[in-house]
This record gives sequence, structure tokens and C-alpha cells, in this order.
Amino acid sequence: MEPVTGDDRPHLPPPSLWPVGFAVGVACILVGLVVDPKVIVPIGVAIILVFGFLWARDATRGYRAPVPDLEPEVRETGRGAPPIPAHMGEAAMPEPEPGEIERFPRSKFLEFSTLGLGGVIGAVVTIPVLGPMVADPFRRPKHRALDLGPLTDFPVNQWRIATFMTDPSEGEVSRRTAYVRNNGEAGGEPSFTIISNRCAHLGCPVQPNGPIFENKKTVEHMKDGNEVTLIDMLPAGGFGCPCHGGQYDPEGNRTAGPPVRALDRYNYEIRGGHLVLGKTYSVSHVNGTGAQAKIHEYGLAGPGNHVDGPEAWLYPLQPPH
Repeated sequence: MEPVTGDDRPHLPPPSLWPVGFAVGVACILVGLVVDPKVIVPIGVAIILVFGFLWARDATRGYRAPVPDLEPEVRETGRGAPPIPAHMGEAAMPEPEPGEIERFPRSKFLEFSTLGLGGVIGAVVTIPVLGPMVADPFRRPKHRALDLGPLTDFPVNQWRIATFMTDPSEGEVSRRTAYVRNNGEAGGEPSFTIISNRCAHLGCPVQPNGPIFENKKTVEHMKDGNEVTLIDMLPAGGFGCPCHGGQYDPEGNRTAGPPVRALDRYNYEIRGGHLVLGKTYSVSHVNGTGAQAKIHEYGLAGPGNHVDGPEAWLYPLQPPH
């Protein structure tokens, strides 16, 4: 019995790490869409491109392998038959001219054709799906100036609850609430405190810790179709979040509970005797009150995100708002 010198069974291809890297790239894109579209999403796309190329190249390795040299076929011409002279028989292939030398091997052609066709198919399948998902976070909403009505609707030193729509074409889903106080004049210009009702903990709506006078309500219908409702209130105890217990003083400073900073505020300007809201910004804390308040202002941050101190290093970038 002859010893077994080899295994004639077909060998499976060795395991590859390229699919794992490709999956990591997809995970980076999905995480980046939520956390940081400008940094993490491009990294995920780069990982997908690199590992996708390596994966396709590894999968087509068998098609790109060089053709092994075969032993020339030997035909028996009969025992004792003399060999055929060189000048007899069929004509041999003529020597190629210098310009006829093969410059692009078939293995390379197959490699590039396979990768190119795979790339086209992958683009046709993924771009219509991933394209809008990747592009959407980079679309910053256009800011609209919001007219809250004439200054006569805001008596000096009186708090009013203002509800309005950021985009009347979208209807009630765009309705927001702000707490507005006319501080009087500062430096010859009207001064207002305009606080957002979005809690700095998880974004729940905060409420005044004081009476709300529903009988003193006015409604303004603006030219752009916006409807602004104004209701008198008296937040003697500041503002509070009914969801998780966050508490703020009348200037929006955190006084108790889980919030990490003060309430956000609105920029504003006076146009033609009307109060016009600007963009929202975040505040770490406020020193002083009313027109003399010193506001520590930062770019708009998400709920739960620190804007100052060492904790802010954990939130270097903010998604579009």
C-alpha cells in the first residue's frame, strides 16, 4: 500500500479580514450620521472604499492568477520513425514585430474589468440609498427671521409666553415657545430677555414656576402667515422641567437637577418697531439680571452637552441644528 503523500481534496479559500473592515466602515457611517456627520461619516466612507477594493481584489485572485506553463504535447510518430525536418510540415508562427508585443496581459485586463464592473454595480446600488442619508445631515436649515409683533405687545418688566411657528408652511410641528421679558432701555436701545423653553438636560419643555394669566392673551397674525400667541406670566420661582426635575432661576441659570448648563436664548433685533427673533444660542451661565446681565454665550449645543469647562472637550463638534 502506497503512502498518502498529499491531500487531493479541494482547499477552501483562507479567511479574510476585508469584509470585517467593510462592515466597520458601514458602522462608522451610521454612527456618524447621529454623532458627527462632518468627521465620522467621511472616515467611514474612506474605510468602505479601501476595504471594499481589497475585498474585491482578494475575491478575484483566482481570475488573476497566471496560467501555468504546460508540458509540450509529444506525439508518437511510430517506433523508429525519423523526426520531421524543420523545413517541412506546417508553417510555424512568425516572430512578432516589436510593436506587436503584448503590452496588457490578460490577467490585468480581467482584474481591472472585474473591479470596474463591481464598482459600477456597487455605486448603482448604494448611491441612491446612502447618498441622501449622507448628504442630509450637511444640509443646514435656512434661518428665518420671526416677527413676534410690535413692541407695544411687550410691557416693560413684564414676562410673556410667546408661541410661534418657525416655518408656517410646515404647520404645528414647527411651533416653538419662548419666554420674553422687556427689560426697558439699555444704552438708548430696547433690551429684551428671550429664553428658550428647551431644557438643557434632554430637551423637554420647561414651564414657569409661577402663575400664567390665560385671560391676558393676545394673538398676532403676521404677514408671512405666522400666528404668534402672547400670554402673561409671572415666573417668580424661575422655570422648571416637569420631566426630570431640572430647575432654573428667572435668568435661566441652572439651580438644581440634572441640566448641565443654563437655558438657551434667542438673539433678537428691532425692525420697524417690531421685535424680531434671531438665531438660538447656548449659555453656560448668566451674571446679573435684565439689561445689565452678562451672558456667557456659546454656539448652539444639543441638550446634555457641556459648553464650557473640561467637560466641553467631550463635545468638540455639534451636529447641524
